[in-house]
Formats: sequence, structure tokens, C-alpha cells
Amino acid sequence: MTLPDSLYIRVATPQDRSRLANLIHFESNVHRHLDWRPPLDWLGHTPNLVAETDAQLLAALFCPPDPPEVAWVRLFAASNQVDRREAWEALWPVARDQLEEQAGCRIAAIPIQSWFRDLVAKSGFTHTHDIVTLTWEGGRQVPPGRRPPAAIRPMREDDLPVVSQVDNAAFGPLWRNSLASLRIAFEQAAIATVAEDDDGIVGYQISTPTPVGGHLARLAVLPECQGQGIGYALVRDVLTRFQQRRAWRVTVNTQKDNLASLRLYSRAGFQPSGETYPVYLYQPEPPARPQA
Repeated sequence: MTLPDSLYIRVATPQDRSRLANLIHFESNVHRHLDWRPPLDWLGHTPNLVAETDAQLLAALFCPPDPPEVAWVRLFAASNQVDRREAWEALWPVARDQLEEQAGCRIAAIPIQSWFRDLVAKSGFTHTHDIVTLTWEGGRQVPPGRRPPAAIRPMREDDLPVVSQVDNAAFGPLWRNSLASLRIAFEQAAIATVAEDDDGIVGYQISTPTPVGGHLARLAVLPECQGQGIGYALVRDVLTRFQQRRAWRVTVNTQKDNLASLRLYSRAGFQPSGETYPVYLYQPEPPARPQA
């Protein structure tokens, strides 16, 4: 079914929560970002848009920047009563124009479903790289590494501002987490630890629980401290802690072209699972040059 002429696009509000929840849970055309935060937690941020007619909510698009330099497409959902392509084409230009007003903000998506991949590819997004999943099976021995120049201890809530600084130093803009997101990750963590030397925190990891074990969701070491065995020590420590909890499996994601991370995880016993997630970046067409 095509979109009705009476379609109205507006900002999503907290009053839309129940209808949005129904859209997410009962419709089949739903893209959700791989995130610590469920989509409805982004209500109140911009741009978050809904398309409705006669008080019937037909589609939604959430892509608020966090941190300010990057906006991931966190939710796109369309009712089965409408054409998902038309719903996207109605919402996307509005969100894109709002984001383009924020200088330096990049727009990105991880389209897991092929239908959503087709939508973004036809809207100026380019497939730039891939994320791969690695798996460590419980009971596997983790080889010891060299003694790092830092001690590992449990993370405390008051560590988070410094942890955020480590995160920002270790990752490029596309992959950085805001302090607010790290705080949510810490609250959801099964195991969160930091590596600390005489000068303070130089690395950290946050792992979340899964039904059969855990997921190493975040690992970072200050660039000037990399290559000293700190990252491996953090990984070995968290795997040991999961072993003590009788975890059957621990997973981790990393970029397919991040050879240093792949070597580290391989050394710890992680193996490729075969799962790959594409990353798409919005690449706007350059303005046409005026003809002479």
C-alpha cells in the first residue's frame, strides 16, 4: 500500500511510546541499531521522526547524534500496511536535512537486513567496511601474556569520566562512545574492569551478559600505551572471570580490517563465527560546479 496523501511527518514525543513499541514489536519492516540502548530510550532526542495519518502511526526514523560527531540510524520501522521504500523516502530527507545543519556530523548505519541495505544504498550511503564477530568457547585455555605495566581492577562508577577520555583517544570519531553511553554500558555490564598504572587509567573493558556467557562489548587502551600487553591482559582477565562463572561462550565484534585487534583476539583463543555486519556511511553528492 502506498503512503496516503494525508501523511504528516513530525517529531516523535514520549506520548508516542506505546504506539512506537507496537510498531517495533509487531511489524516486520524494522531496523534496530546494535546498541546498548533500546530504540525508545532515544525519545526526546533529534532527529527522531514519525509519519502518521488520522492518528495512525505508520513509520518512524530515529538517528540522533551521540557523540555529536556521528549519527547512527538507530531505528527505522514501517508498518506492513505501507510500502517501506516510500516510508523511508518520506522520512529520510527530513532527518538528513536536520543532520546536515550540524557541521562535521557523519551519518552511518549497520543494515543487517538486505531490504534495509538496499534502502540506504539507494539514498547516498556507501558500504565502507565490515564488522566481524569472533567467538571464544568456555573451557578453552587462555595463554598467558607478558606482564603488563598496569594493574587490572574492577571499574567504579567514578572512573567513567577518565574511561570516556581513554575511549575518545583510542577510537576514531565514528566509533567513539559518549560518556552517557558508557554510563549505560557500565550499568548493564556483567564485568567491567580498568587497567591502571602510576599515572592513572590507561585501558578498560566492558562486557555484557548473554544467555550462554558474555559479550566483550568494548576494549580500549590509550594509543601511547598500546603494544605493551595491556589489551591482552584485559582480555585474558575477563575471560578468566567468565570461566569462573562457567560461561559457555564469549563473543566480540571488531572491524574486519583491524588487524591488530584480530591478532589479539586470535591469540586469546577467539575464532571467527562467520557473522559479518556491513557498515554504511552517508556520502552526499558534491555540489555541481557551475558551468563556465
